[in-house]
Amino acid sequence: MYVSPDLNKGMGLTIAVTGLNANDNPGPGLAVIRALRAGFGEDLRIIGLAYETLEPAIYLRDQIDKTYRIPYPTAGVDALKGRIKEIQKVEQMDVLIPNFDAELYNFIKIEQDLLAMGIHTFLPSHKQLAQRDKVNLSAFGEQYQFKVPANEVVFTAVEIDNIARKFGFPLMVKGKFYEAQTALNIADAHRAFHKLHAKWGLPIILQEFIKGTEINIAGLGDGEGNAISVIPMRKLYITEKGKAWAGITIDDERLIALAKDFAKATAWKGGFELEIMQENNGNLYIMEVNPRFPAWVYLTAAAGQNQPKALVDLALGNPVAEMNTYKAGKMFIRYAWDNIVDVEEFQKLSAFGEL
Repeated sequence: MYVSPDLNKGMGLTIAVTGLNANDNPGPGLAVIRALRAGFGEDLRIIGLAYETLEPAIYLRDQIDKTYRIPYPTAGVDALKGRIKEIQKVEQMDVLIPNFDAELYNFIKIEQDLLAMGIHTFLPSHKQLAQRDKVNLSAFGEQYQFKVPANEVVFTAVEIDNIARKFGFPLMVKGKFYEAQTALNIADAHRAFHKLHAKWGLPIILQEFIKGTEINIAGLGDGEGNAISVIPMRKLYITEKGKAWAGITIDDERLIALAKDFAKATAWKGGFELEIMQENNGNLYIMEVNPRFPAWVYLTAAAGQNQPKALVDLALGNPVAEMNTYKAGKMFIRYAWDNIVDVEEFQKLSAFGEL
């Protein structure tokens, strides 16, 4: 019978994490790992699960103890389950934290299989995942009485002109899984459609442009309607891809209440991020709901609410109290540096699927 490790008895945890890319559109993996190391200390082993050999966090040896390649989500659930089973024979992982939208469906599908292997997760259901999907955002807002921008889902470029006339410009053009571009005219809209179609497939979402202040909220739902943790962050510097490169925690009861309302309405289980646009008149629009931790989630630990650590405790069935205080004015500022590695490490991961 599998017994959950008890840190108080000196037994360390082994936690697997995906989302190890750390480019100008970073995955949450490295931030999750940093938060886990801050929360659990040295008695922790981190297993990286990578899709590509050039995901930068793979080669940060002070953060990841060992990395394994896993099949792309398109390979299906059987391929994923088989690979995780192989890794589990060696590593005896206690908890697995997926961090990419596109992989969540498969991991949710094998949740019970993972538990049978001794691997705990804390994931939303397929229903929850579908409800907040970009293509269902309008219905989601209507169902739960949240303000969301008007949007249309398109499958062909010929649909763009009529929708653009209805929404006007600027116009947001969004990929199925990731990325969004602001179109200033019809030519921009068509270019963005074809670029995002080529990268992420169909459908493409055309969304009404809402002018205001960009705010993101990182949250953790317990699956029973409660938000264990809520941390709002205002973007201070935004990249060309619309990603926050710097941000600051803010104290705003309306934002906290919105995240708690989301967790209550959906009974959300696991980490989530609400992308908010706050108009000058104070209206709060939910632009997107991301079904996992954001790439800036380490800021939650720095501000006093370590969301990744709390998720691990929830996954293991440990009691977790709701966290209500945090430090406003905590900033993060991303930076890039060159990490030097030997080509032998790259070749080993490419040839054998582990490093």
